[in-house]
Amino acid sequence: MWRFANPWAFHFLWLIPILIILYYWYAKRTAKTLANAFNTKVMGFVFSSVSPVKKKIKLTLVCLSISFFVLALARPQSGTAKAKMKSEGIEVVLLLDVSESMNAEDIKPSRLAYMKKEMERFVDEAVGDRIGIVAFAGSAVLLTPVTQDKNALRMYIETLSTESVSSQGTDFGKALQEAVDAFQRGGIEDSEESVVTRAIVIASDGEDNEEKGLVAAEEIAKKGIRIFTMGFGTEKGGFIPIRDEAGQLLGYKKDRSDNPVLTATKGTVLKELASKGEGAFYHNTFGSGAVKNVVRDLKQLEQTRFEEASVVDYDEHYQIFLLLGFLCALAELWMGERKSAGRIWKGRFEVSAR
Repeated sequence: MWRFANPWAFHFLWLIPILIILYYWYAKRTAKTLANAFNTKVMGFVFSSVSPVKKKIKLTLVCLSISFFVLALARPQSGTAKAKMKSEGIEVVLLLDVSESMNAEDIKPSRLAYMKKEMERFVDEAVGDRIGIVAFAGSAVLLTPVTQDKNALRMYIETLSTESVSSQGTDFGKALQEAVDAFQRGGIEDSEESVVTRAIVIASDGEDNEEKGLVAAEEIAKKGIRIFTMGFGTEKGGFIPIRDEAGQLLGYKKDRSDNPVLTATKGTVLKELASKGEGAFYHNTFGSGAVKNVVRDLKQLEQTRFEEASVVDYDEHYQIFLLLGFLCALAELWMGERKSAGRIWKGRFEVSAR
């Protein structure tokens, strides 16, 4: 298998036709200038010792030299053997929903409280993985870039509340973009010798009516980042309680018609996000094993990504073209433009040169 590591280098080949055009333009311009300055006999004498053949050979050597240098810069390579790459593990960003609907108590003690316990369990089971946390609702905020500091991760999860973000609602588009930024801030870059498996895990009740999240999920999947989703809440749903600072129930959140808001988790949006993100959706209820399933999927994803990233070990062949380029350049410098014998003036007489 042959390839060029730097195919953009071939753009420099445009120097050759430009050089040829300039050569003939300069030769014609020089001849015209001399013809205007000297008569025909003097012109014949001036050019009698110049070899047009040698000048063209020198031009050819220059063009060949440029061609060989360009080929060397393009780095021709060949190879068939598979090279083992080093796996740099898994990087995961947790997108944790802290919208007001997560306060619903259809899962005891509440969706938010149960999600926090499950995410702490995820941190404990994801041994060796680097994890970042983004809290989101109508806006999104990065709490920590990817890290292996389990204590810090648990602390951030424990302090989560509906006050963790500046605006309410549920916007998966903003959350997903913040997750991608989190990888760039604290992640490890892929290289020719190593590969990093990246994934986003969304924990939410899935209430989002925007299409931006699905578009963002599709674009993220093209970058090789998978999206897994976990739904918290029941299909039956529950009301959103309003409590005072002491935790006493004051009532339930109401809509514009003064009716209590019933929030149900059907998982439709979360399933679509997982589908667009080439991941999987799990409805997280007591005893569902959703966390274990996501951790298992991530480990399988790491192995698959590692195997797909095995690359061909190419041998470099630029050295031969670099050598040929230097030889052509040296030959051009060594070769003169004069004939081996010509006509010269000696006093008033024109004689042959030996």
